[in-house]
Amino acid sequence: MAADSAATIVVSCKQTRFHIANADERELNIDGLNITVVSGDQQQGTTAKPKGKAKSKAKADGNEILVDANLRLKAGQRYALVGRNGTGKSTLLRAISDKLIPGIPEETRISILQQTSTEDVTDEVGASEIAQDSTQGVTVLEQVIGKATAKDELQREIDILAKGIGNTADSLGALRALRQVQHDRLEKQHFILDKNYRLRSGDRGLQAKKALTAFEKTLAVENNRFAEKDEDISAETLEKETQEAVDMLAELQLQVEPSRLAETESRAKKILAGLGFSEAYMNKTVSSLSGGWQMRTSLATVLLSETDILILDEPTNFLDLMGIIWLERYLRSLEDLPDAPTLILVSHDRDFISLCTDLLILKEKSLTYYHGDLPSYEAAAAEKKQHLTKVKEAQDKQRAHIQETISRNMREGKKNNDENRIRQAKSRQKKLDDRWGLQTNEKGHRFKLNRDLAGFHLTARAELEVPPEERAVAIALPDPPDLRFPGALISVEGAVFRYPRTQVDVLRGVDLSVAMGDRVGILGLNGAGKSTLVRLLVGETQPTRGPGGGGAVQHHPRLRLGYYSQHAVPALLATGRADPGLTALSLLMREVDAELLGEGDVRALLASLGLAGRTASDVPLARLSGGQLARCELARILWRRPQCLVLDEVTTHLDYETVGALRSALASWDGAVVLVSHDRWFVRGVVEGIVDDENVLEDDEDADEDDAGAGGAGVSRRRTVYSLRNGKLHLLGGGVQDFETSMEKKVKKLLKD
Repeated sequence: MAADSAATIVVSCKQTRFHIANADERELNIDGLNITVVSGDQQQGTTAKPKGKAKSKAKADGNEILVDANLRLKAGQRYALVGRNGTGKSTLLRAISDKLIPGIPEETRISILQQTSTEDVTDEVGASEIAQDSTQGVTVLEQVIGKATAKDELQREIDILAKGIGNTADSLGALRALRQVQHDRLEKQHFILDKNYRLRSGDRGLQAKKALTAFEKTLAVENNRFAEKDEDISAETLEKETQEAVDMLAELQLQVEPSRLAETESRAKKILAGLGFSEAYMNKTVSSLSGGWQMRTSLATVLLSETDILILDEPTNFLDLMGIIWLERYLRSLEDLPDAPTLILVSHDRDFISLCTDLLILKEKSLTYYHGDLPSYEAAAAEKKQHLTKVKEAQDKQRAHIQETISRNMREGKKNNDENRIRQAKSRQKKLDDRWGLQTNEKGHRFKLNRDLAGFHLTARAELEVPPEERAVAIALPDPPDLRFPGALISVEGAVFRYPRTQVDVLRGVDLSVAMGDRVGILGLNGAGKSTLVRLLVGETQPTRGPGGGGAVQHHPRLRLGYYSQHAVPALLATGRADPGLTALSLLMREVDAELLGEGDVRALLASLGLAGRTASDVPLARLSGGQLARCELARILWRRPQCLVLDEVTTHLDYETVGALRSALASWDGAVVLVSHDRWFVRGVVEGIVDDENVLEDDEDADEDDAGAGGAGVSRRRTVYSLRNGKLHLLGGGVQDFETSMEKKVKKLLKD
């Protein structure tokens, strides 16, 4: 979810007054959780938990993420947080990591990799928020160790004390250094107590207020002491605090002893190597890295940290398949630790989230739980809905029959003045109204009022509710226009490419032909040249000429090409920031051919991709989430009705449901698809035609007929998967599985080392 920088996250829960602290910091058990995002213009100066009228106003005006939800995390479990783009997954994770939720103990250690930063960084664009946060000259290895172990903070205090004690020209240097360190620590403690007070109400709020007031008196005394003039400091105080400074420095230096740092450095190097860092890259300065490598640095920092709850929001966005497999194995290995952290993971990669033991589903402003994987949940949900539908239909039919019988008895009783019959009919009506509904509980046992329907209710049975028919995500790709005459859409022969002023060939003698209906998948490690090859295919760059160069790239004369770049989302975000009033609708209206599409057609196209109504027409591009920007980019491509789609990491910002819908749409589309992706499940479906987990291929007979009608001259749909390695394309006979197997071998070697 994208939130304005001035927005406030408003949180409340039942733990505000009644909270029993967990014995295990890795667990959360919070009832009645409400989370609302309030923009700056809706509520000025709102604290994390408004009180009184401000609270009701926030609920009325803000964007509600959760309403009366229950957040329960068990120690050491791995949770996959799933939900559609815009439901507020990132907001929920931020509320947990910032401990905005009352009931999360302050001593609980929470580490988070946030997805929000990924909207501003790419593998090629280096200027990012992360670079601004990094110290100039600090290497990757130094930053990872420093931030993960809080070594930077310890070192800062050591430096202050060492400088003060070592300043022989100033007799008060050690005293001033000691007071500076103590003052900084008290300021941090004051911040924590103030936040605790703002997050609580009632008796707990009163206790927090008392603690804050008492501490503020201590802080006031310390501030006076900190500002004390030199001439007012006695000789006894100087001697005493100078000795305290020396003792504190010795204690801090023990915490950064070489043996512990050596062990930490060894772990950091293994993690960085698993994420694709070479020895040379580990020693590069963070500010010199591209945005994608800086995100990997942040991921390494989070993995190295000692934590109780580990939160990873789309950690695979900038990893290649080898890095993804390594991260999956690493996270699985954490369960062997005696104090394994509780993991909350958000990812669109279905194969990757299979490492999770449980699902945490954010849907309709509520949280539901499922023990198992995503395919099992979807199958169970569909089966449950089908069962409830049949039960409800049978109950409705039975109720109608009983109601008709009661009505007939009432009529006949009144007609014959039969009081017994009337009384009997009324009794049956009362039972029908009071005891109609669920006859069994969720476990299949007979429904019992005192066990299954706690609290006050108007009836003795819970109503049997069938889950509403949720509108599934569906993506409709336009039919490609007729080519008029046959021929390859894209043809590459012996292409060689090297960047200027370098002697290394990124591509060497590449041959590739793409015809109508073909499915081509290109796999490879980061830096192998996949994006370079893609830019060659779409004509953004040309083969290198001159000595050692050569080759040609040709397009069909009537080809309409649709190209989705891996940098599409950051580029759209930059466009939106340059023009704050620009929306998805106004952008497309500026680009489309008015003779072909009117505003209604453009709105329909955006709505078919998940950008409907005011989201398309009123929300500026700069405030759309990464997934919404990806949909906007797809609309910019599809209105032209291309015959060939070249997609470079198209799934990066999309939620898992949209990825599934796009997979299905591309698998049956008549045009050609060239796909670069690290998402194994997506590539298997689009390129190899595997439509389910049983490895069943789609029937291509209809597709072949369509290809002939679309200018494909009756050529069969070809499905090919290539690995780009050492500048050359290598055909993978076993498809994605071959590449995955080779990556797993490399990962096993890394883990052994």
